Amino acid sequence: MIRAARASDSKRVIPLLHSAIDNIANKLSGYDDEARMYEALETFFEQGDNRLSYRNTIVKEIDGKVVGFVLSYDGGKMDELDQPIIKHLIEVTGNPDVILEKECRDDEYYLDSLAVDDAYQGQGIGKELMKAFEVRAAEEGHDKVALIVEKDKLGAYALYEKMGYRADGKLIVCEHEYTHMVKPV
Repeated sequence: MIRAARASDSKRVIPLLHSAIDNIANKLSGYDDEARMYEALETFFEQGDNRLSYRNTIVKEIDGKVVGFVLSYDGGKMDELDQPIIKHLIEVTGNPDVILEKECRDDEYYLDSLAVDDAYQGQGIGKELMKAFEVRAAEEGHDKVALIVEKDKLGAYALYEKMGYRADGKLIVCEHEYTHMVKPV
């Protein structure tokens, strides 16, 4: 079943999130230590006021177990959604000049991250979650969706192209090059 995430899904979603965003998880949490990183991300997920919140997440559940998720939000709200994370990072690092790279544009509904548990790969769950993301975007009044894909993830890039996404630029996030892709909905 596809459903809106609940705060109580944090223990299952955050490991999947980490698998999707890798070292970006360390940057968003402010910690290199894995246990502290997971704790910080779980806290963000359980709150309702930031980009990593359960409120921005859709999950796929099979037999009562979350096996995949998609995290998405209005690109025009990214600055607002990042404020709690920036506040946390300032407290953790002591750096008052924390800046998070903007991955999306104001006029798009943005797919931040998506992952499916390895044991459930190849069953169409990723496509199902992508469709749920696109439906949510349309329901919220958006006419365009977007995502980024790391330059060496050729399989993911090909899948997104097959699903109607088109490359429209490049950007650097955490010193990695990504292709920005868009699709009308």
